[in-house]
Amino acid sequence: MDYVIKFAEGFMNLFNTGATTFIGWMSSIVPVVLMLLIAMNTIINLIGEERINKLAKASTKNPLLRYMILPYLGAFMLGNPTALSLGRFMPERLKPSYYASASYFCHTSSGVFPHINPGEVFIFLGIANGISTLGLSTMPLAIRYMLVGLVMNFVSGWATDFTTKMVMKQQGIELSNELKI
Repeated sequence: MDYVIKFAEGFMNLFNTGATTFIGWMSSIVPVVLMLLIAMNTIINLIGEERINKLAKASTKNPLLRYMILPYLGAFMLGNPTALSLGRFMPERLKPSYYASASYFCHTSSGVFPHINPGEVFIFLGIANGISTLGLSTMPLAIRYMLVGLVMNFVSGWATDFTTKMVMKQQGIELSNELKI
């Protein structure tokens, strides 16, 4: 009987822990994401959606812009996860590739720009702590981390683009290559 009681308590504890985590998110990350989305939509409305669409359309023609510059600007100005929402300005066929490169950049720039993904700063700080203990500067590590991220951004976007084309062929579908305004 004790095993059944312990199992039932553990089972309920699982849901209590989930509820506590959920309430924590509701008082921390959810309002931040909501405010970032409001800020992004405000900026888009101030600049004009047609201008943003023209920029996105111009960016889609060049892989360096599409997989390096646009994700960098989105991550730097909007942070994670709002930078990913810039993919809405991409044609359907390029959305998976943009998402791959933007999400990669959001994870590799924490050392230089901790505001992009503050939840992941602990990874960088763990490595940087060892370097600081040796009395060395952490900035070279942060710059290298970011530069590797830029290169991997491009590779990730290109590879996802290639994979998307393969899946389209395999499934016999064609995703639109035109930007829907």
